[in-house]
Amino acid sequence: MSPPTAPELSVVVPVYNEAGNVVPLFVEIRDVLQKLGRPFEVIFVNDGSTDTTLDELREVVATEPSLRILDLAANAGEAGALCAGFNAARGVLVVTLDGDGQNPPHDIPRLLDRLDQGGYRVVSGWRQQRQEGLVLRVLPSRIANWLIAAVTRLPVHDNGCGLKVYRRDVVAGASLPRGMNRFMPAIFGVSAAEVAEVPVDDRSRRHGQSHYGISRTLVVMRDLLALRAIIANPRASEPVSAGVTIAAGLAALAGVRRGDAALTVVAAVGATIGAMIWWNLRRFNRAQRNGVYRVRREYGGEKA
Repeated sequence: MSPPTAPELSVVVPVYNEAGNVVPLFVEIRDVLQKLGRPFEVIFVNDGSTDTTLDELREVVATEPSLRILDLAANAGEAGALCAGFNAARGVLVVTLDGDGQNPPHDIPRLLDRLDQGGYRVVSGWRQQRQEGLVLRVLPSRIANWLIAAVTRLPVHDNGCGLKVYRRDVVAGASLPRGMNRFMPAIFGVSAAEVAEVPVDDRSRRHGQSHYGISRTLVVMRDLLALRAIIANPRASEPVSAGVTIAAGLAALAGVRRGDAALTVVAAVGATIGAMIWWNLRRFNRAQRNGVYRVRREYGGEKA
């Protein structure tokens, strides 16, 4: 199958140390999309892997015209790798999957159908019968999803599911710092009426170990503090959060000098929260100014 100069579908797969998983995953994606009869490209973004992930992909790229590989100069995190793929994608629709093979490609057509039928801008997978440990993965994921839905006001049950479909205008020009991929599509300005969910399968990882753990829930809670400000106006919110943080810090010092324990504790907590919000706003705004990834080399594909 010769690659089209203007694919309709772009599949973006961020990968970090996924040796043994990437080639079988590509073959599955290719076979599913070929049956759809819609022009496509598959973009694997190598996010600074230190194993043989890149070598395995390079072995097949010469004989697979639909495959493109973006090799990042350094590890940018899943958010940065996704942004690299988004900005390289040429399709009018962009599909994302995790690189560990736990998102079965056979579910892609169902998400595409839902996107077409409802006029949505984003369709997200909702994993059923999770194949992970309850305590270390499933429960933290449920807590994180509940918190994200409460703050973003988007009724998505499984923000952590890598299988999603976006209209390209939603993700074009994306530049998200590490960890902010958990809050897509809220950061992209998508409303609740523009998002749909489709139940999808979940399967066990074939090779390697998971890159996620229970600490992810704590990171989500930290980053959520700044999310409403990021969605509203991150540039204007940064100096405000800085001012609040400094004022709270000074109040905490004043409480120490006066021996006022209550004031000290309340102000210290306020300063800590303010500092986390300020830090997140600063890195988000820095990402918009400076970008979050650098492509070292691209392999395969045809330029549109």
